[in-house]
Amino acid sequence: MTRLTHDRYCQEIAHQTGQLRTVVTSGADLSRTVPTTPDWSLEDLVRHVGGALRWAALMVRTGAEDEVPEERVPGFDGPGARGDRGALDAWLAESGELIVGALRDAGPDARVWSWAGIPDAGFWARRMTHELIVHRADAALAAGLPFEVAPDAAADAVDEWLEIVEWAQRTQPEDEVHELRGPRRTLHLHATDTGPVEIAGRDETGVAPAEGWGRLIELTEDGVSWRRGHEEATVTLRGPLTAVLLAFYRRLPLDSPEVEVLGEREVLESWLERATFG
Repeated sequence: MTRLTHDRYCQEIAHQTGQLRTVVTSGADLSRTVPTTPDWSLEDLVRHVGGALRWAALMVRTGAEDEVPEERVPGFDGPGARGDRGALDAWLAESGELIVGALRDAGPDARVWSWAGIPDAGFWARRMTHELIVHRADAALAAGLPFEVAPDAAADAVDEWLEIVEWAQRTQPEDEVHELRGPRRTLHLHATDTGPVEIAGRDETGVAPAEGWGRLIELTEDGVSWRRGHEEATVTLRGPLTAVLLAFYRRLPLDSPEVEVLGEREVLESWLERATFG
C-alpha cells in the first residue's frame, strides 16, 4: 500500500504538535478527564504524547536495535510541577522538535527497532504521525475545540490501523482480531466529502472521482483482508473523512449525526470491539 512520503510525515508531526500545543495554551482545564481516554486527564494525555515522541526520537537517533526502556529517555515524564501550562507547552514543543529532527537526520531507511517487524525510521515517522493525530483529537474533544485533519493524513491513519490489524493476525495468536473469523461479512468505509485522496503524489487508482474515498474490509474464516474502493457491504460507515476516521478509532459515537451506519450495525460494533488500536 502507498504511504505518505517521509517528508510529509515529518511535516504532519510538526503540524500536529503545534495543534496540540494550541490546546495546551487555550486555557482548557488541564485536570479535565478526557472522555475518549477516561483514565487520563488532559495533562496526562499531553505528557503521554510528548514522552512517546521523545522515546521514538531517542531510538531513531541512536539506531536502537532493541526497545529502549522509558526510564532511559531524557525528559520522558515532562515538567516536574503539574498544572504549569507554560512549562508543559515548552516541553511538548521540544519533544516535537526532537522527533522531527531525528527523523529528518536519519531518513526513512535507517535501521531502527520497531514492535511491528518494520525495522526502519520510516515506521516511526508514520506511527508518530498517527499517534499525534488521534491523541490530538482526544485533546480537542476534551477541550471542546474543533478537530480537522488533512485528507491524505486521515486516509493513511485508517490504512495504518488496517495494516496493524493484519500484522496482529499474522503474529499474535491470542489477539482478539482472531475472534472476527467466521462467515463472510464486509465493512465499507465511505467518505462523502472527498474524491480519491492523493498520496505520495499519486491518486488512488481504480476509484472513480464521483465515488470518493473508500475502503472495503472483508472478514472470513481466513481472517481480515482489505482493499481500496467501494462495494455493497454488510455494513457501511459513511460521512466526512475526518468523522469516519474518528468513528473508526472509536473517538466518535456511531450514533453521532456526523456519521451514518447502514446495514448490520452489529458487524461494525464487533469490529470496533475486537480490532482495537490507538
